[in-house]
Amino acid sequence: MQPLRLTLKGFRGIRDGLGRDEITLDLERLADGANLIAIVGANGSGKSTIMDCLTPFMGLPSRVALAGAGGFSYYDHVYLPESVKDLTWAHEGRCYRSQIVIRLNGRRRTEAFLHTLDDAGCWRPVQLDDGMQSDGRVETYTRCVESLCGSAETFFTSVFAAQGKRQLSTYRNAEIKTLLADLLGQEEIQELGQKAAEIVRLLKAGLATQRQELAGLDAEDQRLDAVRRKLDGADDRVSAAERAKTAAQAALEAAQARHARVVVEREQSQATDARRAQLVAERQAALASATQALRALDAQEQAEQQRLERLDQRVASRLQQERQRRRALGQSRQRCLVVLAEAGAVRHAERRLPLAQRVQTQRSARTQACREQVHQLTQCQGAVRLAEQRVAGIERDAGRAVLKAEELARRFGLTGEVPCAGTDLQGRCKLLGDAREAQALIPNAQAQVARLAGEKSEAKRELTDARQRYEALAGAPQALAQAEFHETVARERVNRLSVMCSKAQACAQAQATLVEVERELQALGPEVGDGAAAETADERAERQQIAAARAAIGQQRDLQTTHSGAALARLDQALGSLPPAFDEQQVAQAARALGAAREALAAAEQSMLTAVREAQTLVEVAKQEGVLDERRERLRAHCARVEDELGNWSLFARCMSNDGLIALAIDDAGPALSALGNDLLLACYGPRFTVSIHTLLETYKGEQKEGFDIVVHDGDTGDSKSVSMMSGGERTLVELCLTRAIALYLARNTGRRYTTLFTDEADGALDPQRKRMFMAMKREVLRLGGYEREFFISQTPELTAMADAVIDIDALRADGCDADRCVSLA
Repeated sequence: MQPLRLTLKGFRGIRDGLGRDEITLDLERLADGANLIAIVGANGSGKSTIMDCLTPFMGLPSRVALAGAGGFSYYDHVYLPESVKDLTWAHEGRCYRSQIVIRLNGRRRTEAFLHTLDDAGCWRPVQLDDGMQSDGRVETYTRCVESLCGSAETFFTSVFAAQGKRQLSTYRNAEIKTLLADLLGQEEIQELGQKAAEIVRLLKAGLATQRQELAGLDAEDQRLDAVRRKLDGADDRVSAAERAKTAAQAALEAAQARHARVVVEREQSQATDARRAQLVAERQAALASATQALRALDAQEQAEQQRLERLDQRVASRLQQERQRRRALGQSRQRCLVVLAEAGAVRHAERRLPLAQRVQTQRSARTQACREQVHQLTQCQGAVRLAEQRVAGIERDAGRAVLKAEELARRFGLTGEVPCAGTDLQGRCKLLGDAREAQALIPNAQAQVARLAGEKSEAKRELTDARQRYEALAGAPQALAQAEFHETVARERVNRLSVMCSKAQACAQAQATLVEVERELQALGPEVGDGAAAETADERAERQQIAAARAAIGQQRDLQTTHSGAALARLDQALGSLPPAFDEQQVAQAARALGAAREALAAAEQSMLTAVREAQTLVEVAKQEGVLDERRERLRAHCARVEDELGNWSLFARCMSNDGLIALAIDDAGPALSALGNDLLLACYGPRFTVSIHTLLETYKGEQKEGFDIVVHDGDTGDSKSVSMMSGGERTLVELCLTRAIALYLARNTGRRYTTLFTDEADGALDPQRKRMFMAMKREVLRLGGYEREFFISQTPELTAMADAVIDIDALRADGCDADRCVSLA
């Protein structure tokens, strides 16, 4: 995975560090083929925020408070209503783009999109083999990224060393097993284990259901026993119900006879009632017809009223659109005039820009010449110091040579003063022998004094020449400062003129837009006000038609009211001449008595039916108890078979879990990881430290148990101890080597390759010597793992100076500084 371009908007770390809402870094151009890229800047300048956002994974790893879900929230680190992280990155020969939008309001607070660049050069959403597509949801985005780059836990443990990351020695046994299982590519075994665990879960659920059903059968047996006890004496209740039904039948027959007599009397008065009903129906029909006619007229009048309202709305809408268009054209015309006001300055800048660029080139050449003179001045200073030291050394040697020559002369002068000279004792006199030995050494000492005198003269001539060259170049620093000042002024002038020249296209566009706006304003004509004067001829004609239609509707309503009133008066007079109607209360009373008799008979029949049903139910309960006993025995046998299968599948799930085959694979991978870590320690830090990974630990009782520990052997002291017991700097060295060993193992054995590594201030606990070893380890990891580059953050200037390229965050603080220029090649 290789970051190519990063845009951040609304992140607090960027605002606090750079004083900006948005920053864009062209990382592909800034890296420019470099292997080690240092991101430097003062504390709080936003380095860690930029580093955290160089990966497509969700979250900022240096800001994670807890491990797992819920340990991080973007909303604590953004401040704009809509903040954006836009990262373009490459992985395994394809280009991807991650866009994460964090909103502080609205229903969907966070959206995440992952696109890939197809062969036609178009961005399209990433789609997995199982059909899942990146649709803006965080869940689908996370799954798409992990399918491409692996799990986030493995990535941030092996490839990305975040600031304050958790040390490997602090991982618990279950956590390190999960991490190493993903590292070793045990997904298939994990999937089998998960499927087996799911079968165990389903078997347990089914067994619980069967046991619950068995408990239900026991409850059903108890219920049937209670029902059987409740239904005792059902035959006696059947006999009593038959007698009650016979009495209710006799009462019903008497009520039916009385109701028949009342019905005959009512039929005799039906002729009068029919005439009355006819007149009432005619009256209701006349009233309904009049009401319907008035409703139709009301509907017509309402339609005309709505037509009038629509006409008024069309007129108002047309006038409003004309006013809005005039206002928009006026605003556009004003903007064009504002842009054209700078046309003179733009033309002046276009004329002056070539001259300013030539001046800048000349002043840059002058600055370079001054720098060379300052360099020569520094060399002269060194030459003067060397000459002075040489003269002083020659003077010391000459003083010792003169003293030696005087001593030899004094010893030789003793040959005339010794009493034994010329006697038989002179051959045995040691004082006389010493004087003669001094005589042989005097010429050599005098020659050495002469040679040193010549060397001193030559050294003084060299010192004089060096001082003359130094004095000739003494004014070089002041000339360099003045040249750099003039170069800065020339550069600022070129930048200012370039910005002004860039507005030429905007001026031309504004001129064309102004002509178009003037043409459209002339086409609209003079502006008119509200009222009848603003209406067109068609609108006035339509308004007159509406008024005429409403007057005709009013006339029709008056005529309809007169006709309907006369018809209702005639029908009311005919109804008043008919005799009184038959008393329907008699029929109602007879009908109520008949209904009560029928209800009594139905109740008696229901009581008898209930008694018969209870007798039948008693027989059925006996049959159900037999069936229930047989079903209970079958269910108990099925539960026994499920319990046997549950034991088998539980054992298989444990074998396929982190404590089974995966634990064996981890035991096999331990020596390989240890070997990679030892190779890095040997290549970068020498043979002092060697590590071994133990997955079986010895308890206080001397027994073996599963666990995880990193044991370090110190070749200097011969001691072996856990990495957690080492000092801070030494533990940091071992942890760093093991972390990168995991990355190398991941690249070599699992087929999952990353092209870029990330490290955020991992050298804080190291001394200066080990910091340099730390940089050597970085290059060794890049070579062994075939990585292309590593981005790292360090507060140590010596380490950043050893990088191939440096991205200076502090340079972004200056106003007008381009983020793409804030890079230097080491």
